Amino acid sequence: MHLLLTGGTGFVGQQLTRHFLDQGHAVTTVGRSPAHPCDGEDRFLHIAADTTLEGPWQDAVSRCQAVINLAGATIFRRWTAKAKQAIRDSRILTTRHLVQAFSANQDAFLFSASGVGYYGDCGDQPLDEDAAPGDDFLAHLSIDWEKEALRAEDRGVRVAIGRFGVILHQTGGALPKMLPAFLMGVGGPLGNGRQWFPWIHLEDVIAAIDFLINDPKARGPFNFCAPEPITNRQLARGLGRHLRRPSFFPAPGPLMRLLLGEFSGVLLGSQRTRPQRLRNAGFTFNYPTLDAALKVILDARTAV
Repeated sequence: MHLLLTGGTGFVGQQLTRHFLDQGHAVTTVGRSPAHPCDGEDRFLHIAADTTLEGPWQDAVSRCQAVINLAGATIFRRWTAKAKQAIRDSRILTTRHLVQAFSANQDAFLFSASGVGYYGDCGDQPLDEDAAPGDDFLAHLSIDWEKEALRAEDRGVRVAIGRFGVILHQTGGALPKMLPAFLMGVGGPLGNGRQWFPWIHLEDVIAAIDFLINDPKARGPFNFCAPEPITNRQLARGLGRHLRRPSFFPAPGPLMRLLLGEFSGVLLGSQRTRPQRLRNAGFTFNYPTLDAALKVILDARTAV
């Protein structure tokens, strides 16, 4: 199989590239970075391009049987008007140009990222994939992002949407940014800690994407989160227990709002998501519990 990845030089994209190359597939990545760690390997090509713009990079789409769309500027920064436009354009325009590049009736699969921010701040409400969307910046972004991806169905492409929770792994993502505070003994919950924290181990992200590629019935939205729901306070306690450090120093919500502005809502908001459609499809999680995930992640970290 020939796969194309946007965002292939990012944290998740690099791991997915390695996974599919190791399986014997051909992989093309597209992104702004001039190079990729897999450059020079057999069956691999990196195309340096700005995917928010139309261009020759789109020619590669029609040659692929599966496209994985992970492109998107980071949301982990203060949301100025300029930053919000970059966050939006990097997702909406890239997805639009991908869809335009599929040939008519192309026998292909599109996996396009989205986020649990689709649901907004929902408190303790359990959230399956049919739950209503929210009404804040990330919710509206996710709604529009998913609509752009689903337009590929008009070209005969099978489309699946991954609404990602926070991806945990020792090589990147949120966890390495959280660990220093806990290692210094000043870690703790964010705000009151009662908000639900949707999470998933990186290996389960990769396995689930692979699973959806190979299931011809899989289409529509899927919550990419572990089946064990936890609160932010439980996450802090789990990290403290595994690191043998205190975990009771909270980051006050008002201070976070003052320092981070609108972005603080991502950290203080609550999505009690459940991976209902993945489980109904027969997907089995390698890391269904936080304890299992943290043990493997932190053991790998100390082994480096």
